[in-house]
Order: sequence, then C-alpha cells, then structure tokens
Amino acid sequence: MKIRSFVVALALAAIASPIAAQGFKPTKPIEFMTHTGPGGGGDVFARAISAAMDKEKLAPVRMQVVNKTGGGGATAMAFLANERKGDAHTIAVYTGLWITNPLMRAEANVTLKDLTPLVGLVREPAMLVVKNDSPYKTLKDFIDAAKQNPGQLKQSAGSIGARDWVVRQLLMTNTGTNWAYISFPGGGERIAALLGGHVNIMLIEPQEAGEHIRAGNLRVIAQVSDTRLAAYPNVPTIKESGFNITNVPQVRGVVGPPGISADAVAYWEDLFARFVKTPSWQKYLDDNLFEEGFMRSAELARFFDQHADTTRAILKEGGVKVVR
Repeated sequence: MKIRSFVVALALAAIASPIAAQGFKPTKPIEFMTHTGPGGGGDVFARAISAAMDKEKLAPVRMQVVNKTGGGGATAMAFLANERKGDAHTIAVYTGLWITNPLMRAEANVTLKDLTPLVGLVREPAMLVVKNDSPYKTLKDFIDAAKQNPGQLKQSAGSIGARDWVVRQLLMTNTGTNWAYISFPGGGERIAALLGGHVNIMLIEPQEAGEHIRAGNLRVIAQVSDTRLAAYPNVPTIKESGFNITNVPQVRGVVGPPGISADAVAYWEDLFARFVKTPSWQKYLDDNLFEEGFMRSAELARFFDQHADTTRAILKEGGVKVVR
C-alpha cells in the first residue's frame, strides 16, 4: 500500500508540475511574421520584440522576423490562416490594419476572428510631421494649403486602410479637402520621400520618427492622441488644432494561426506575460511612448470584437463603405 501510495503521489506531482503540464515548447526557430516591409511599424515592433527576447534569454529558440507584405495585411493574414494552420511555431504581429482592411474589402476574406488571439501588447500614439523646412507650421497651415490646392499636396503613407489612411479620410471629410495618398511598402521609404521633399506630410509613430525628430529633420505639427504626450508638451492634438475628428488608436500584439492547441496558446501567453515585465521591454515602452496594454487570449478575443465595432463607426464617419 505504501508503495502504491508513493507511486500515486509521484504521478500527481508530475501532473501538477509546470514542466509536465506544459504540453508545448518550441523545438525549432519561430517564424515571427509582420505585414510591413523593413522599417515599417510592424517590422520595427517585431524586431524589437525578437531582440529583447534574446537579450532576456526567455525563448528557447530564435524568433526570426519574416516580412509578408501585400494586400494591406491580407497576404500575411491569409498565409497565416491557410499555410500555417495548426503550426504553433509561427506567430505574427497584428496591428489595427488587420481589423480595418477586412471591414473595407470583401476580397480580404480572412479576419482576426479566423486566427488565434495570443496577447495584446500596446496602444501606440502617432504624430503628423513635415520636413523641417516646410512652410506648414501647424496642421491648420497644411489644411489651408490643401483647400487652396485641391489634390496637389501629397502624404507619404502605408497601406490603404492603415491608421494614416483613416486619419486622412477623417480630416478630408471634416474639412472638405483632398490630397494624394502615396503608399510605400516600408517605413524607410516613407520617411525618405518626406525628407527628400517628394511629399508634404506624414503620419508616423514615435518608434519610427524619434531619431529624425531629435535630429531636427522633422517637425511635429499635431499629435494623434487623446492627450498631449509628455515628450511633446507644446504640440497640440488634432482636436486641439481645431479639427473635431475621432481619435484613431493603433493597437499591436500577437496572434497565431487557427487550429493551434490550448497548450500552445498557454505557452505563448505565459512567455509574453513574463516578457512584458522585463527591463528591456519596459525601456522600449518608455523610449517609444507606448501605452502598455497587455491582454491574454480570452480578453484579446473580446477586444477584437469591440475594436471592430469602434473601427466600423470611424470608417463610416470618414465616408468609407464598410462591407462587414
């Protein structure tokens, strides 16, 4: 009886052990996907996570960033859903575009509801910037010039449906203006177009623009945020600039393919729960003015539904046809 009790106790201990309970652990390099090209917001974000994971020695394997561009995020989403179904060694950075694009395009037939929510990570402010020698000192200056020169001014930008496109739609609808939206696959190309004087304005996140603003190459004329950021106390928000449009948030986090196991979801949740507490991640948040927004899988699934409703309303406000 004593022997039997001992064996049972060992079995129960094994079941209770975190190591035994962990049914998934990566055994090969992780494919960490982003829909943006090199230098884009999603690419910069994914590479920062990968580098911090290495520095903190949290993941047992490397996280290799893979760029799947095209279709305003649709290519990456379809690849994740169709080519990596059930593969817990592939994860991806999502952004607000992964919600917006399927709402606008019937052909974008993969939505976030078709993927596996893993973790939410941040909300990200943005700013409208011009070249340092631009004649536009304020957002009003730019809008006034757009009214006087319909369709002539140009915005350096990303995908149709991304936050910079949505903000443009809202501003044009609110002011009766129109300017061109010049789409580039990567953030580096977008910045180069602005610095080269080929376009007039750009909406950009702090993580992409910081060094150019600090160097004096770019001038911030308005903030895409509910309140002024501490780093830019003298720069008004869009509403403070006199344009009453809805603030468009940028959200970033991680999703997986459909069909991965509950053990795999738990693994990624727990890994990122430890990751967001590390000094490397906290410094990255501070340096890039991110608002921390960690969510586990179940909460993130609910957030996707809520954010889709909010985004649908914003698109309608901007005069955009919604298909879902």
